[in-house]
Amino acid sequence: MAEHGEDAKAEQSLMEKISEKIHDHHDSSSSSSSDSDTEKPKPAAEESAKEKVFRLFGRERPVHHVFGGGKPADVFLWRNKKISAGVLGGATVVYVLFELVQYHLLTLICHILIGALALMFLWSNAHTIFHKTAPHIPEVSLPEEPFLQVASELRHQINWAFALLHNIASGRELKKFLIVIAGLWVLSIVGSWCNFLTLFYITFVLLHTVPVLYEKYEHKVDPLAEKATIEMKKQYGVFDAKVLTKVRETVLKNKRL
Repeated sequence: MAEHGEDAKAEQSLMEKISEKIHDHHDSSSSSSSDSDTEKPKPAAEESAKEKVFRLFGRERPVHHVFGGGKPADVFLWRNKKISAGVLGGATVVYVLFELVQYHLLTLICHILIGALALMFLWSNAHTIFHKTAPHIPEVSLPEEPFLQVASELRHQINWAFALLHNIASGRELKKFLIVIAGLWVLSIVGSWCNFLTLFYITFVLLHTVPVLYEKYEHKVDPLAEKATIEMKKQYGVFDAKVLTKVRETVLKNKRL
């Protein structure tokens, strides 16, 4: 009888251990599932937060990709400081020669060619006298593909501008019409202040300074641009309600009559 009681106690303790293990396993699985449930919404929240971030001009790509992501983008964003400084310095020298020194383009080209040809001609004939090696003059041949790419891109941009002007002239986009008129008016005022060369040089300098500064401080610029955009939309809404709506109503009445 004693042995039978001990066997019963052993079986009972074994069953209790098994039930405890099952219970522990159930608790751990439920806790892990609850943890996974709480972790799942995080990526969605992060994605929604990313989607809500305002970017200037509504861009979704980095600034480097907006400029094409190639060598021109590297120059504008100063990825190679020596090349960018050389390009900006060369443009500055050209501007100083043409605008400040009043050098003419044809005169400059002729003087450069005269100096280069005279130097190479004298060097080629004097190498025998001074026992120097003859200069190696490389053959210059311009590739066809870059010019075709530039011409194709220029044609695409011109056609896009013509299509935009045609769409605006057809009276379909009042908002774009007002923006284009305002832009042309501002451009005409700027053109009365300076000539084309000065305007081109200012634009060139801005392209080499504004994008790199924006890329560096975009986390500060974007919130300010968002506030300005919201305020401009509010003002445009007021202008649309008070002025543009009345203009549309007047045009519709005249068409009916």
